[in-house]
Amino acid sequence: MTTRVVAVKKDASFKDMVIKMREFRVSAFPVVDHEGRVIGVVSEADMLNKEADLAADVGPLGSILRFRDRSKSAAVTAGELMTSPPVVIGPDAPVTEAARRMRDRRVKRLPVINSSKHLIGIVSRSDVLSTFARPDAEIRQEAAGEAMAESFLVDSQPFAITVHDGVVTLTGHPDNDQAGRELAGRVRHIEGVVAVVDRLSYAGRSDDA
Repeated sequence: MTTRVVAVKKDASFKDMVIKMREFRVSAFPVVDHEGRVIGVVSEADMLNKEADLAADVGPLGSILRFRDRSKSAAVTAGELMTSPPVVIGPDAPVTEAARRMRDRRVKRLPVINSSKHLIGIVSRSDVLSTFARPDAEIRQEAAGEAMAESFLVDSQPFAITVHDGVVTLTGHPDNDQAGRELAGRVRHIEGVVAVVDRLSYAGRSDDA
């Protein structure tokens, strides 16, 4: 999460937002009310409607735009341009939840708000993807902790965990099939894990399967 966030008030002008985008090199603003609560988001895409509309008015696309909602192209303030309600997330939400919301809602960033809906930061796609740069040794240590919770002997045969480029390989003999599958599921949710190769021995699986 980035805690230094450039936000704008509802009455911020179109021109002021363009200047701020250039100055701070950002592509979107959370829009906050006078008490600092997030009420919307304005992105470059929202603002580009105005320029696209001006071009279409004098070209062949003008007739097409007559059938479109042109409210954003006529907007002059953040309150008129913003997408509301905003897609937000809490500070304690896992990275996987942030990724899911970005994917499902097709947004590039999520304002982070506290329990009173006040802005405390922002999460971008690059923030989410940065978790996959986590060192393999750290991932293995956390995976080993999950295994120890199941009373597995992590550093001795017949059970082992290896991690290479974020891919975790599990081998060995769990107490039962359910315990093995639950372990694999928990490891998949460890921050930084790219994939899990489950080579645990289950009932009915041959050793070379």
